[in-house]
Amino acid sequence: MARHRPQLDALQIESWRRILAGWAQRLAYGRAARIWLLVNLGRYVPGKVWSVAGLVVLAQRAGVAPWAAGASAFAIQAVGVGTAVAVVAAATPGAESPLRLAIAGAVAVATIAFLAWERGARWLAQLAGLVEGFRPLPLAAVAEGAGLTLASWVALGAAFWLLARGLGLPGSLPLTTATGTFALGYILGLLALFAPGGIGVREVVFIGLLTPTLGSGGAVALSVGSRVLLTLTEVAAPLGVLLVTGRTKEDVGVRT
Repeated sequence: MARHRPQLDALQIESWRRILAGWAQRLAYGRAARIWLLVNLGRYVPGKVWSVAGLVVLAQRAGVAPWAAGASAFAIQAVGVGTAVAVVAAATPGAESPLRLAIAGAVAVATIAFLAWERGARWLAQLAGLVEGFRPLPLAAVAEGAGLTLASWVALGAAFWLLARGLGLPGSLPLTTATGTFALGYILGLLALFAPGGIGVREVVFIGLLTPTLGSGGAVALSVGSRVLLTLTEVAAPLGVLLVTGRTKEDVGVRT
């Protein structure tokens, strides 16, 4: 059960690599995993910009073209939000305002469409002063990345459901409800710029949606248990990578 965060990371790392590959950028999985795990710590800093900035900087230092590093950071966020909206709409359609879901989904789709549109890609490249080498994002790469990210939400929902069973909580929590609830809570916590790591926001969503099924005590227990496991794995994973592989000049540079 404690492995549900690594499952998400493993699939999303590959999703990010597929998007980079669509732009003819090659990044070994081990190097990509190291970058991804390290920059995820930036989610615990208010503002949430540090994880995106770290992804761009470390990807460039790993040999990714500057324009592709920056564009991929936005593309992977859009894919994550878009697939989460799809999961919530399918698994727990009454959990969130249809209008809000539609807006979030539209923003995600518009971001990807803009990067995939040749004229839009050229305009963005000119705006950033990175005209040379910039190209539209192939839709095949988007489809591959979205499929992998969608699978990660399903895996996380299953792990969340298993955690509830492992805690011995009363009531019957449907797998679909667990999946939709987790996706909604996670993505709202991610989008809450004021909440480091989504702390507070995610728990409020979990408790509100799970109380009718698990009762208030069970909903609180599951939300707290999930937070503890996620925090431990999010912190332990990059520390483990650093202990095994050692710190590099890139790691030092991004922190100074």
